[in-house]
Amino acid sequence: MEGNRIRELFLSFFEEREHVRVRSSSLIPPPESGLLLTNAGMNQFIPYFLGQAEPPYRRATTAQKVMRTNDIENVGQDARHLTFFEMLGNFSFADYFKVEAIRWAHELITEGYGIDHDRLWVTVFEDDVEAAAAWIDAAGLSPDRIVRRGMFDAKGEPANYWSTHAAGPAGPCSEIFVDRGSKYGPDGGPDVDEERFMEIWNLVFIQDQVDADLRILAPLPGKNVDTGASLERVATVLQGVDNVFETDLFRPTLGVAERSSGRKHGQDPRDDVSLKIIAEHGRAATFLIADGIQPSNTGRGYILRRMLRRVVSHARRLGIQRGVLDEVISSVLQGFGDAYPELRENEAFVRQVADSEEERFAATLRQGMAQFEDAKAHADHGRISGDAAFKLHDTFGFPIELLQEIAADEGLSVDTDRFAVLLGEQRDRARAAAKKVETGLEAGAVPATEFVGYREHEAESSVSLLLGEDNAELGAAEEGELVRVFLERTPFYAEGGGQVGDQGIIRTDTGSVRIIDTLPAGEHGTVHEGIVATGEVRTHQPAIASVDVPRREATTRAHTSTHVVHWTLKHLLGEHARQAGSLVEPGRLRFDFPNPGPVGTDLLEEAELEANRRLAADDPVKIFETTLDEAKSLGAVGLFGEKYGDLVRVVEIGDYSRELCGGTHVHRTGSVAVIRLLREGSIGAGMRRVEALVGPDALREINAERALLRGLVDALEAKDPQGAIERARRVLEENKRLRSQLGSLRAGDREALIASLVAGAHDVDGVALVVAEIPGEDPGGLRDLAQKVRDRLSAGPAVVVVGSGADGKAMLVAGATAAAVGRGITAPALLEAAARSIGGGAGGKDVLANAGGKDAAKVPEALGGIPSRVRELLRGR
Repeated sequence: MEGNRIRELFLSFFEEREHVRVRSSSLIPPPESGLLLTNAGMNQFIPYFLGQAEPPYRRATTAQKVMRTNDIENVGQDARHLTFFEMLGNFSFADYFKVEAIRWAHELITEGYGIDHDRLWVTVFEDDVEAAAAWIDAAGLSPDRIVRRGMFDAKGEPANYWSTHAAGPAGPCSEIFVDRGSKYGPDGGPDVDEERFMEIWNLVFIQDQVDADLRILAPLPGKNVDTGASLERVATVLQGVDNVFETDLFRPTLGVAERSSGRKHGQDPRDDVSLKIIAEHGRAATFLIADGIQPSNTGRGYILRRMLRRVVSHARRLGIQRGVLDEVISSVLQGFGDAYPELRENEAFVRQVADSEEERFAATLRQGMAQFEDAKAHADHGRISGDAAFKLHDTFGFPIELLQEIAADEGLSVDTDRFAVLLGEQRDRARAAAKKVETGLEAGAVPATEFVGYREHEAESSVSLLLGEDNAELGAAEEGELVRVFLERTPFYAEGGGQVGDQGIIRTDTGSVRIIDTLPAGEHGTVHEGIVATGEVRTHQPAIASVDVPRREATTRAHTSTHVVHWTLKHLLGEHARQAGSLVEPGRLRFDFPNPGPVGTDLLEEAELEANRRLAADDPVKIFETTLDEAKSLGAVGLFGEKYGDLVRVVEIGDYSRELCGGTHVHRTGSVAVIRLLREGSIGAGMRRVEALVGPDALREINAERALLRGLVDALEAKDPQGAIERARRVLEENKRLRSQLGSLRAGDREALIASLVAGAHDVDGVALVVAEIPGEDPGGLRDLAQKVRDRLSAGPAVVVVGSGADGKAMLVAGATAAAVGRGITAPALLEAAARSIGGGAGGKDVLANAGGKDAAKVPEALGGIPSRVRELLRGR
């Protein structure tokens, strides 16, 4: 049975039993889960299990994208470990419980998937009598096929009590295993061999709330069911293959690695590891990027970066010298694009991010491998030093995990203890230098605020909470105090979606607060940060909140312009140029987007022209709310990584731009008037940024540019801008000609100076000596003179010392011929005493040395002591 059929059969089976089919949530989990990545099908339902929200349905079924990366090093080493997999699940929110969950699981396995009842084994929690009885009575399983396990196994790992590995819902579970036959190991059930007895489904009975240490805090409001069946493992069993990589879910992607490398899976164990890693990590990375995760050095972005880098390094081990990810992505889209439409929707972005990271790391890998060879050559007793490992990490961006893998392939280890010490010292230095920033208010600890700012610029409200600068609750605040104000209703827009928060005034009968910023606080609160401008402001006073209208209107123009610029860039560059970040301020905007290279001047000018054409069309800007699914069906674009509820706000401009957006906007594009694109540049590998001014701010910039142009015309004594260009060309040509003439004159003067110094050499005990002060000469000029004079005297023993003092600093340069060095006179030794005279030190090579000091007035004295120093060195002192 094909993987797509297995998935669909599971979902339709539970739909027939009154379950609502719910779309997979993003791999970026909801904040309340406390997770870095979605690691179970139940993550999106946590509020329902905890009783924090009323579920819109009592039964649900999903095919959920899941990431578990704690065993990332084991991927490719065996038949079972994956980072990304699909979790097929059915859920009950205080509806049915153990008996129905067990009966339906048994029915689907035996009747739907056709797995023989006699091949089944199960585990139950050690004191779960109800689950064990259900397996016997409702599923007809023999008691000797039921294995009892505790909360932890012999190794201390979680066993038959399931949690998310974070504080939240949990409960006892029952795992279902299938006997794959004697080919895969000894008989005796899952306690004997879990290769032969493969777990395919886990039924979790969510009934407890636990803390992060898995301590049960309290029973949940209702008894729930959360099940998870690995599609990959079910496919392994049903397709009768040895491991997940031989299923139709992986075979096409594995085939990409085989064709690219000319290696065949199953022929060489070491090659097999690399082939599996390319297929598994390539698939996982495709899903991660499609959900808006980008490579970085922290958090989930680092997990993605690490997997992409492992793909590149293992491709090189197989001899693949070109990019491999693009073909891997094509394979994943072909296999999973129908089940997960976001893959195809974000195809261009996925390819761009993956290609940029692959190209970047390929260069890093080339540099790093050269350094690795050096580290390997200096390995002590088969161990690469921690200092070498840290240099590879810090200087060449070579991940320590990758270094360990490559070293292991060479039979070497890495001194990770010393590496950890060096890394810790570096992080301590960074923390010490970092600017301390405010972390903000704890989510949920403040009152809710109703936002009325879409339709009103002024609103009456009560002051519901007043906090001081240190977040301490205040009864009243006086003039000059920094405060945080919370209102029941506010017209102030809180910073979000790239748009800055509003400014304005909050007035009461006894005083006023000048608001300098507005920020979100928790999920439903808004904090107004400001200074008490007059009088006194008290908690629970009636107040009138007034937004700074000109500032808001300028910000509104900029936000609508951001949408127009977004559409324009996608129109000209391609669908990959999707918003990756933005800043919307009064009259100006900043827009970040992925693109392989710079946007040229001509194309930027075309983008500016096209954007202004759109403004001139004076299209209506319509704003409406609808369901997320309906918005997507209309082609509305959301921001990567943003969490949206079931009801979303859509901003539609004309017939060309639809975006999910909570910001403020003009009613028609003509209200913006003009967009001026200022500049475009890189902000990282594969990421670009454009900056623009809009409306009156853009006009002021245009006028400033005109004034600058008029100034240039006047300075060049031209009649008009066109004449100024020609005049500037002539001035530059004349300047170049005069510089050439001056250079020739200076070269002649220089030659005369060198000849004069050579002619002035005098004999000191058989050594030709030149000593001279050259006023105004810079260090480079002194070195040049010393070398050229020395070279003119190279026929015999000779030394040259020249010096200069300028801006309070002294500089000496000494040169010595080979014959002089042979008689014991080296340039650094010659300058030792002179360097002390000018308050510095000397250093350099035997034939050329420098000395610098802070006392320019002592240069003549220092030079005056050179002849006696020559005699000392000749006498061996």
